[in-house]
Amino acid sequence: MSSPAIHSAKQFHCAPNESKPPKHVAIIMDGNGRWASERGMHRSEGHSAGVKNVRRVTNSFVRHGVKYLTLFAFSTENWGRPGEEVDFLINLMGEAIRQETQPLHEQGVRIRHIGRINRLPDWLQDAIRESEELTKDNELVTLNLAYDYGGRAEIIDAVKAMISEGMRPDDVTEDTLQHHLYTAGLPDPDLIIRTAGEMRISNFLIWQSAYAEYYVTATHWPDFDESEIAKALVVYGERHRRYGRLDPVEIT
Repeated sequence: MSSPAIHSAKQFHCAPNESKPPKHVAIIMDGNGRWASERGMHRSEGHSAGVKNVRRVTNSFVRHGVKYLTLFAFSTENWGRPGEEVDFLINLMGEAIRQETQPLHEQGVRIRHIGRINRLPDWLQDAIRESEELTKDNELVTLNLAYDYGGRAEIIDAVKAMISEGMRPDDVTEDTLQHHLYTAGLPDPDLIIRTAGEMRISNFLIWQSAYAEYYVTATHWPDFDESEIAKALVVYGERHRRYGRLDPVEIT
């Protein structure tokens, strides 16, 4: 895994390399609570501001040619937060789906949920399924919402599914495991972005990120805007991805 680094705005004076955009970008949307605290606001106001940023960020990545965008919205570990905050986040997710599904559908965005769904309230499960059904044929960009998602839980669920199908040990390959992940049918992420400066992957796409490039910014998620996206894409465009191999010039 490439070492994440925080890059300051003054380092960048050029446009991103549009000839080499990442196909799939995944984002750990961190810093909502700190963003609110720095402004003397309640944490819930930070989460609300973060939700409002989803459509703006989606539109920006579409303009840069990204075809898949995965947003880490609620982790399997987030259930351990205070009940009041968990209830707020669940209701906020429902409100976001109700308000954003139709506008995103009209723009050609396909919405997909990745993660466990059975622990969510029935009304939220229904809203998620309805948004997926409505947008399933859209092709502009696929927006994956990782909600009640955890990388370890994903792998465990995949193994359980293979066992339940009677799969023999010799039949288990990287391809068969990947086929049973929540992200089946999606390309692995090329670029994983984490906002708010933390240097950890937080159990996010741990199988799929084997050769992803990482980029960390100190900017909190509600402030992650077009200029921040441009900086991330500049850095990505400067990376040389070898996937564990050597370049021919290095072999000679």
